Amino acid sequence: MQRPLEDFLRALRAADVRVSPAEAIDAARTVATVGYADRELFKDALCATLAKSQAEVARFDRTFETFFAREALSLPPPPEDEAGETSEAEAAEVAGSPLAQALLQGDAAAVAQAMEAAAERAGVSEIRLSTQRSRLTRKLLEEMGLGEIEQIIASARARPDGQGLGDRLDAARRALAAEAQRYVERQHELYASGSGKALREEMLAKKALNADGGIDPVDLAMMQALVKRMAKRLADRYSRRRHRARRGHLDVRKTLRRSMGYGGVPFEIVWKSRKVDKPSIVAICDVSKSVAAAAQFLLTFLYSLNEVVDRLDAYAFSGRLIPVNAILDDNGVEGAILKVLQTIGFQQTDYGRALEDFCDNHLDRIDRHTTVIILGDGRSNFADPRLDLMQTIAQRSRAVIWLNPEPESYWAQGDSVMYRYERFCSVAKPCNTLGQLERIIEDVLRTYVPH
Repeated sequence: MQRPLEDFLRALRAADVRVSPAEAIDAARTVATVGYADRELFKDALCATLAKSQAEVARFDRTFETFFAREALSLPPPPEDEAGETSEAEAAEVAGSPLAQALLQGDAAAVAQAMEAAAERAGVSEIRLSTQRSRLTRKLLEEMGLGEIEQIIASARARPDGQGLGDRLDAARRALAAEAQRYVERQHELYASGSGKALREEMLAKKALNADGGIDPVDLAMMQALVKRMAKRLADRYSRRRHRARRGHLDVRKTLRRSMGYGGVPFEIVWKSRKVDKPSIVAICDVSKSVAAAAQFLLTFLYSLNEVVDRLDAYAFSGRLIPVNAILDDNGVEGAILKVLQTIGFQQTDYGRALEDFCDNHLDRIDRHTTVIILGDGRSNFADPRLDLMQTIAQRSRAVIWLNPEPESYWAQGDSVMYRYERFCSVAKPCNTLGQLERIIEDVLRTYVPH
């Protein structure tokens, strides 16, 4: 019974329930303890072993019911009158095909068992793409013995008295094909729905955030969920790094010093530990029309990093600059951009004025531990860019990172002053996809090294 459990764990992983190798071993031990006889006990024991959150419990329940539930096959009923009974000649004709006999008798249980065995031989559970469904359905039917059925139908219809047998088998064949199609659909739902979603998310990670016509609402919801997962992945990675840094090595000098109070007996062991600072981030976002989508995803990303970010101060500007921490707390990241646009939107973008507002009111939020992330296209409508204020921010901060949704070749064209700001930045990169955003944020986290 090891193979069904392995297939079930694979279906759980496809349904986005994380199952580590250690948890798979625990699941095998659980099954060995509770057995398969009691369905509810079996389900509850596996759920307690594998699901780690309320969302995963819901996904576990759906996957369990799809994987282990079996609906009765819908096959033509056997003939009830004598005229429709199988004659000796017909019985002899189908004697070499157990599948044909089961179909004529309407034995749904035998056909279901044959289908399960044929599916294993055909490798239906290895389905990865929706385009494989037709091919695997045909392969499943061939493994069940569809070729023999078709030969019997052709042979029966060639005889004058074989029309009835041919018609009954043909109807059973069509019903069998429909059941095989349903079976493959269920396997696709179990094993391949996750791969399709992963492929879709991979494409969304490369989608331009300032694409013409905006982002489709369906894609927007998926991209917001994707950003949160990216942030969670980075948070987990850098949380582990900080935990490893806390282990340290034995500090002999401090241990001996503390042992003096106990007559030289080292009751208190002191470990050398390496400290990893949590990043302190100031985010300044241009929320003009061409940059608003990128700003929303950046703020979603940064707010989802609360486990590894010590302090996050967010500001938005179009013409004037305002702090948006309170707006984000009250409206969430999804609704904050709309609220910010209602407050300061539809103004002419002025980077110099925005920097002036920041330095006048919020410059004390920057110290040598702070990383400043500026998101904007650097297009200031030919106003004074106030490079002196940009230099002040760069001198006070740990690093200035500028993310520009436009390609680098545009940075010196038209009213863009990006090339003039660039010399005050530690890093200035084009950032127009979620994939680029994840890599840049990871670079920021990596700079906070153990010491």
